[in-house]
Amino acid sequence: MRFFRSAPGRRSVRLALDGRRVLSALALASTMALGVDAAQAQAAAWPARPIRVIVPFPAGGPSDVGMRLIAQKMTDNWGQQVIVDNRPGANTIIGAEAVARAPADGYTLLFAIDSTLTMNQHLYAKIPYDPVRDFAPVSLALWSPLIMVVDAVTGPASVKDLMARARANPGKLSYGAGTLTTQLAGEQFKRLAGLDIVTVPYKGSPPTVQGLLSGDVTFIVDGVTSSVPHIKTGKLRAIATMGSKAPTAMPGLPIFATESGLRDFDIGVWLGLVAPTGTPAEIVTRLHQEVSRILALADVRDRLNAVGLEPMQATPAEFGATIARESARWGELIRQTGMRLD
Repeated sequence: MRFFRSAPGRRSVRLALDGRRVLSALALASTMALGVDAAQAQAAAWPARPIRVIVPFPAGGPSDVGMRLIAQKMTDNWGQQVIVDNRPGANTIIGAEAVARAPADGYTLLFAIDSTLTMNQHLYAKIPYDPVRDFAPVSLALWSPLIMVVDAVTGPASVKDLMARARANPGKLSYGAGTLTTQLAGEQFKRLAGLDIVTVPYKGSPPTVQGLLSGDVTFIVDGVTSSVPHIKTGKLRAIATMGSKAPTAMPGLPIFATESGLRDFDIGVWLGLVAPTGTPAEIVTRLHQEVSRILALADVRDRLNAVGLEPMQATPAEFGATIARESARWGELIRQTGMRLD
């Protein structure tokens, strides 16, 4: 004889299963709420320990000098040490990858140069981070006008003199560049002016300046910071700025576009703070507000201007829009030059 469960029995089983599902859902919701509460508590207590900011260049360059000044002010205000960690190499890829893989808790940040977020993805077939997916924009911070620098005694007297020498000696002049931005600026100059000049890449600004001091290159394209001390001592001389206006530290410096006749030439380097994607919005906001506060201080602006750095202001959303816009701009220029680093 076969026995069959009655309809009410089947309903009882369904009700029991539904009850378990409700309890499971409630338990999950409770766990999620506890997680949210814990994250909010963590954000509210931040910073509760030292913060590490990775600078993907050697000590002494524009990004290092600027970030150390900002970091000291942060340390003074928060009572927690903000440590600058120099991680040079592979065109900033080493430092960027370290931050992209770090916990999104506000304790590991990246002080990125523009090339990290807008150029590397166009120059390499594959990089170990995604400039958009892996980082949360915090704040634009600094602008570093690019300048052309030569030996004060043997170097060209002007941009026109440099161009004349290059045309008279194809393949014999050389220029040094320590970042992708400065290298691309030089490549664009060569391409538009139709010049045959040898490119010598360096790892950051300090070795680039040293290359010029040693006579290894004819001129360099660089930020102002590393060259200023040697310009003041008379060893080096700036002949033009590659931006649309002279740096605050060098009023009256000739404008490259005017001197060369390449009217659309306007290139500089920007630097900004980013965090790993997923960093709590409250922490991103506090970081942005702190950077903005520091850059508005008169003594900070004066010290930055003295070494050729210009403070910038932008919200996280505006910074994100800048990254997207500059990526498109540099992607097109890189395609035009045919430059690849694979």
